Amino acid sequence: MDGTLLGLIAAVAVLAGLTLHWQHRWTVAFHLLEATRTQAHRLTESTAVLEQHLLQRSQQPNRLVPTQVANLVHLDPPDLGSLQASASSPMASLQALGSQPIRAGY
Repeated sequence: MDGTLLGLIAAVAVLAGLTLHWQHRWTVAFHLLEATRTQAHRLTESTAVLEQHLLQRSQQPNRLVPTQVANLVHLDPPDLGSLQASASSPMASLQALGSQPIRAGY
């Protein structure tokens, strides 16, 4: 009877310890998430302030276009196989670079 009670107390203590550990890890991760959100918001605000400053200071404000999500160009990551094959000789890498199309955008 005493062994069973001791085992039950040990199991409850282990579960309580694991629960506290998981809660601590979740709290740390949540604080990191909030810090990331705050930094992203500050970056967006800074970008907007810089754009407004450039638009006001520009001699030709009609030539500058405010950044919009629809105007962003997302590039695909490079193919690692073609990079390793072209890294063997400089001429092959120059030829591969010259054959790639140039994308217009920001």
